[in-house]
Amino acid sequence: MTEEMNVTKRTNDTTSQNANDKYRRAFLLTLVSLILVIAFAVWMWWESSCNAMRRAQQTATKTGNDLSQSPAQAQITSDSAVLSSDTPLAPIQLSPQRMQSIGVKIGKVESKILNEEIRSYGNVLPNERRFAYVQTRFAGWIRQVYADATGDFIRKGQPLFTIYSPDLVATEHEYLLAKKNNGVLQQSTVSGVSDGAASLIAAARARLQQFDIPESEIAKLDHTGEAITDLTFYSPASGYVTERNALPNMYVQPDTKLYAIADLSDIWVLAQIFQNDAGKIKPGDPAEVTLDAYPGRVFKGRVDYLLPQLDVATRTLPVRLVFSNPDLKLRPGMYVNVRLKLPLGKRLIVPDSAIFHSGTKNLIFTYAGDGNIEPNEVELGPHVGDQFVITKGIKAGEQIVTSANFLIDSEAQLQAAAGAFAPPPPGAGQAAAMNAPAQAQANVELTTAPSPPQKGNNTVRVKLADQLGKPLTGAQVTVTFFMAAMPAMGMAAMKTVVQTSDKGGGTYEGSGSLGSGGTWQVTITAIQNGQTIANKQFTVDATGGM
Repeated sequence: MTEEMNVTKRTNDTTSQNANDKYRRAFLLTLVSLILVIAFAVWMWWESSCNAMRRAQQTATKTGNDLSQSPAQAQITSDSAVLSSDTPLAPIQLSPQRMQSIGVKIGKVESKILNEEIRSYGNVLPNERRFAYVQTRFAGWIRQVYADATGDFIRKGQPLFTIYSPDLVATEHEYLLAKKNNGVLQQSTVSGVSDGAASLIAAARARLQQFDIPESEIAKLDHTGEAITDLTFYSPASGYVTERNALPNMYVQPDTKLYAIADLSDIWVLAQIFQNDAGKIKPGDPAEVTLDAYPGRVFKGRVDYLLPQLDVATRTLPVRLVFSNPDLKLRPGMYVNVRLKLPLGKRLIVPDSAIFHSGTKNLIFTYAGDGNIEPNEVELGPHVGDQFVITKGIKAGEQIVTSANFLIDSEAQLQAAAGAFAPPPPGAGQAAAMNAPAQAQANVELTTAPSPPQKGNNTVRVKLADQLGKPLTGAQVTVTFFMAAMPAMGMAAMKTVVQTSDKGGGTYEGSGSLGSGGTWQVTITAIQNGQTIANKQFTVDATGGM
């Protein structure tokens, strides 16, 4: 009995040992199989990566070698390419609903005669060319002063003061004596005596004239035969006394400035013009001034001279204007508003809202009808009011976009981005030759959740099928979302790359986050067995703010 029990126990132990050995062998077999599968997957991934790198290198090498041959042969097809600031803009087409939603307005390029207006400020100054200064040519003492206040109006020929000069009186006596002796010496029979007497008279008279004695005073001297002790000085011009130094009983020298008289019938205005307008102004251009003292009145004048020195503090150029001032409305020291009207002739003009400043370029979007919009680079002339002069790049009568240019520029950059992501045409190198036949091997369909996509996280599904509609599996499908840079809003280019996984039945799924709402350029690339079987580009509109 005991022996039977021992036999039974040994049998059970043997059975258990056999079962454990089977489980161990199965586990080891499974582990080895798993390791082999992982190693095979790693090898396949490595081969695929190496093939992709070799194709990219071959494409870059071929492109570099063929740059001098053809622009089409020099096209780069790397999916990681980033648009530069010089990315060309592509023509676009918008539906009427889209144009209305973004506020597109259409205008025309006009050709008309323009007058540019420059506004500035200035100060009224006396015309220095109409100043008169009163001085004597001899020393003496002032006796009586008639013009005794600064600011008085003096007419030409009006007496200013009287002066006594011993030198002048002595010269007058010499003149009178020469005239008296001339009458006696004229009767002399001695040769040359009469001629000498006449020379003495001429010399004395010339000395009086050198003292700037008026002919009227010399005539009075001839008539009376007596020396004039108190000589009267008269105003040489009509105007206002701006400086007066003549005082009774004051001793004066020839270098003493006694009066300054300003004729204000013409005045100067010294205007300050910014240096970027200096090249537009020339002498003779019409000018206008207004001032608060006389509302509604406009004084008309002209540009007289552009001063040579720029004011380094204000970076302005002084420009001298001349105005007629018969009624003395413009007084020295007044602050005035200045307008310069510069004739430009007949020029092409567009509204300033039609110009899009893109980095170093100035663009205008022309409209060809049916929603077709094309960007054109133009050269700008002066900015006149709310209009720009166009010197090159467009013709009169062309239809142009006058609003929503920023949104149109973004759309045009997206269209250009599509060209940057497109693979090269057949014959553009070894990589193009490998990829070109595969472009028609697969049909691609994209859906998103939510639909349409939104700013933030999105699920991306791609259905891949051959030309007969049979699902394609085992491919590496990449979905790239790209939005071009928007310099006017300070936004850099955005790019989101979604790597999908094979869900079976030709369906590939992945997720990614979009950084902004708006129009995105989408590129779907499918690679199978190291060859590109699909490469498709299109645009989608994502919801959400910028």
